[in-house]
Amino acid sequence: MIRRLFIANRGEIAFRVIRTAKRLGIETVLGASEADLNSAAAWLADHIVKVGPAPSAQSYLDVAKVIAATKLSGADALHPGYGFLSENVGLARACAEAGIAFVGPSSSSLEAMGDKLMARKVGIEAGLPVVPGGEAGDKEEARRRAQETGYPLLLKAVSGGGGKGMKRVDNESQLDGQIDLAMAEAQASFGDPRIYVERFITSGRHIEVQVLGDGVNAIHLGTRDCSIQRRFQKLVEEAPAALLPDDKRTAIEQAAVDLAKFLAYRGAGTVEFLVDAVTFDFYFLEMNARIQVEHPVTEAITGVDLIEQQLLVAAGSKLALTQEMIRPRGHAIEVRINAENWREDFQPSPGRAASAKWPAGEGIRVDTHIFNGGLVPPFYDSLAGKLIVHGNDRAEAIERLTAALSVFELEGMDSTAGLHAIIAADPRFRAGDVDTRFFGNLNNG
Repeated sequence: MIRRLFIANRGEIAFRVIRTAKRLGIETVLGASEADLNSAAAWLADHIVKVGPAPSAQSYLDVAKVIAATKLSGADALHPGYGFLSENVGLARACAEAGIAFVGPSSSSLEAMGDKLMARKVGIEAGLPVVPGGEAGDKEEARRRAQETGYPLLLKAVSGGGGKGMKRVDNESQLDGQIDLAMAEAQASFGDPRIYVERFITSGRHIEVQVLGDGVNAIHLGTRDCSIQRRFQKLVEEAPAALLPDDKRTAIEQAAVDLAKFLAYRGAGTVEFLVDAVTFDFYFLEMNARIQVEHPVTEAITGVDLIEQQLLVAAGSKLALTQEMIRPRGHAIEVRINAENWREDFQPSPGRAASAKWPAGEGIRVDTHIFNGGLVPPFYDSLAGKLIVHGNDRAEAIERLTAALSVFELEGMDSTAGLHAIIAADPRFRAGDVDTRFFGNLNNG
């Protein structure tokens, strides 16, 4: 078993990983930037090591500093959380060279899934259907791809994620300008200006499948629907995906397992698909080779602690779970409570919480690092916490979500809780009639 775990992350996911590690009897070390030395995760961890100044480029994104801090701490394993270096091949290789167990997939899996073009190629080799499209190295090639693919289409950063470098193009007159913007944003965000062209499914749903693997065996833990997004960034996630025909659900889940087995995947991962909301045809998009922000909804319906499974596999254990043991129960919904002014184009609202009143009760879970006096620094993302509700069915989960949001209070900064209350009351959401256009059509007052 892992003896001492270094957590190379911050915020709610660091707090979350530490909780499970402590339950398993693992000593914890938080690698914190200067801005996070007094965070909730810092006081929960057994030890703290400073990894650098507040800017992430000089701390959480610096492989050399993270490895040096891990060595200094005497940790024998490193958990990267999500974001930052969680899917960085260089970090995984540096851990291997230093004799540190990386709590994540092998460097070969990270390499295969870390590049969208490579992921697409591997997906095809594994037998998964993909959205029509291909790489465009310059404007001329993009024009040719666009003619082959047809409009509307998406331009995507090859090394991208989180919606950065992603641009929708509705007609040929927009193409050149959007190529310039996409390539510039891709270069600025990822140091890689490459883009590719992909058909845009007008009425699409973002469906993903949670998988676990040990390098030999692989299983799935069901579907999640993450269709409610703003600028390609998720706002609401739920499990299982609603209104999905059983045969399509089974096919999508099997496709995810097929990919995990093809990769000899190790640890927790998420295989993402775009599903046509009309025909239910589905297409492989990518695989997130890490724990996801929305993993709690899967935990709620399956009872499986995904962080625990990550740690066990990283320690060399084989999967103790079989597919037959996974029996999802009920329905779960997660909303991301961000410190943002959603009425002013989601302007970040960093600051210190004068008070934080998080809901509690049956079927309610909160993953957060913000308590009374807690700080949301201006240097990182604005996630203050995640509210997860679980009910016997989707209707009960929505009612619990509505009730929980009605008592939530966060003083000292703006939050997106009010927006989520509007979403929860929307008749289309309540009917499960959601696709990736939902937010754009939302009457948010």
